[in-house]
Amino acid sequence: MPSRLKTWLGALPLLSALVIGSAVASPEPRAVLELFVSQGCSACRPANQLMTELIQDPSLIVLSLPVNYWDYLGWTDTLADPIFSARQRGYASVRQDRQVYTPQMVINGVLACVGSERNQIARLIETATTSQGTLPVSVKVSQENGLIIVDVAAGYGTAGVWLLPVRKHSQVTIQRGENAGRTETYTNVVRGLHLLGLWSGAALRITTPLQTVQTPDADSYVVLLQRADEEKPSLILGAAKGPGL
Repeated sequence: MPSRLKTWLGALPLLSALVIGSAVASPEPRAVLELFVSQGCSACRPANQLMTELIQDPSLIVLSLPVNYWDYLGWTDTLADPIFSARQRGYASVRQDRQVYTPQMVINGVLACVGSERNQIARLIETATTSQGTLPVSVKVSQENGLIIVDVAAGYGTAGVWLLPVRKHSQVTIQRGENAGRTETYTNVVRGLHLLGLWSGAALRITTPLQTVQTPDADSYVVLLQRADEEKPSLILGAAKGPGL
């Protein structure tokens, strides 16, 4: 884990399609799993299938982030975004191992392994889990009167409050690469990142008008409380699921 963690600042693309509803209730998560994948990568298929199993555990927040760095081979990923590739490289830089590949699973922002290795993922979840069995800072999200309301509990340090719009399920018929002709199902595909505010350790409430963040490319979202090291993503302190996740 890096010794120096700073607030991650950056202007990143805007947000998601959200479901209007009342308060969102879900168990306090113990881990956030980010799977970096590519449509042209045959090794990603078992990792994508594993995601459909991991999502059944309500204590996990499971996200797929399609990357674009294999596009130069002519295997254009129709869901990829350069910001996801940059996020993966940022994680590798903070870990100081420089390992970037697909499929790669990053757990709570600090631990990484092959995204299809079920047993290793389970071990790293246990390693990352705190003594109380959940992420250390409580984050709650609800929707009311056209607003998204995020409540972050008190804690220590500084971090960014991020909203990641997601599409819960996406089926893609792949045209090029090692998976050409196959139809692949992706789970909780991230469609962007949006910085809602900064947390400095005191209890914090952030409200965001729903109408300012809607887009047809997602149907829910996840909120992350995440530290950074020299503007690169690092330790996830807290998280909450949006409607239907």
